[in-house]
Amino acid sequence: MSDHISGPRALAEPIADITDVYAFPSPERADRLVLVVNTLPMAKPSDMFSKGLVYRFRLRSLTGPSGHRWTFVPADEGLVLDCVFSAPEPAADEPFQEGTCTSSTGESVSFVVNDPQGGSDAGLRVFAGTRWDPFIMDARAALTTLATHELAFTDHGSIFLDGKNVLSIVVEIDARLLGGAVLVGVVAETLTRGPLNVRIERVGRPEVKNMMLAPKEFDQVNRDLEIRDLYNMEDAFHLGDSYEGAYRARLNANLAFWDGLDGKADWPTDEDGNHPLTELILADFLVVDVTKPYVEQGSFLEIELAARRGQPHQTCGGRTLNDDVMDTIFTQLVNAGQGPTIRDGVDSATVPATRTFPYLAPPNPDPPEAPEHH
Repeated sequence: MSDHISGPRALAEPIADITDVYAFPSPERADRLVLVVNTLPMAKPSDMFSKGLVYRFRLRSLTGPSGHRWTFVPADEGLVLDCVFSAPEPAADEPFQEGTCTSSTGESVSFVVNDPQGGSDAGLRVFAGTRWDPFIMDARAALTTLATHELAFTDHGSIFLDGKNVLSIVVEIDARLLGGAVLVGVVAETLTRGPLNVRIERVGRPEVKNMMLAPKEFDQVNRDLEIRDLYNMEDAFHLGDSYEGAYRARLNANLAFWDGLDGKADWPTDEDGNHPLTELILADFLVVDVTKPYVEQGSFLEIELAARRGQPHQTCGGRTLNDDVMDTIFTQLVNAGQGPTIRDGVDSATVPATRTFPYLAPPNPDPPEAPEHH
């Protein structure tokens, strides 16, 4: 599952567990950018947000690739949006909770949790509440692939525990807050709230941690290291030096595993064993062109892959709610887009997202029970 349960701390503190992040131009208003962060896997309809957390979006203007590199370079500073919540108040029908979202440019808006209209003011519109988890993937088949070393996807896959809910925050911002930026990097984080903000989780692209960093057996350098909590503490826009070698070793090994599943190497490594995708994955943020219109399918990774080809991109990039991004990811990992599409057998959510605010489908009133972890 995309970033669900992505490490020991996420398992221990599910309220701070980010499950997915999305960023796309608004389908309703061309001058707005929509940001979505989903948290708390297996949320109950009555669950509320934590008053002890900061739910943060960070956005940085990006400059394009140069030379042989095909990653994008973030600016030193950028826009920060922080959402915080009051303690939930018990009520006869359902708990009541208020939230506030504040931008680093000074805008602030208050809202009531689970109000579908959200709150809006001064270039910001915000919704927070329980929603149907929109993630599209046959997670069991993906895990079986890792376990058996053979592609386990079928034509008819299934979403693991379909109908589960998440706690979702949707922030729609006026693009003018980005100061004229065209390409923007987006990452979401959960941090402790108070005088000292400690980063608990951060997410850019889907499945970096669970599919690309979690497996240990192929890594000959750090085979016994659970690396994901270390990775979660890093700044997505400025990776620290201390563990970068460990991340690279893990990615080089695991990406080579994925590439070999079709019996051939479509991503040849260099003389030092570096996989061509490692550098891109470590630049772990969504890349969005805020000047291009909303696209329902096919925009995910389009900007990055166009840069690799040395061609101009055609779409807004980022990640939209109904885009079946896992087929794109698996296809790139396994055959570099040079072979058939690697389908996981799931093409859409059972209840798709809409094109109107707050976009995500209402929550399942009777979600499945969470599995027990041992």
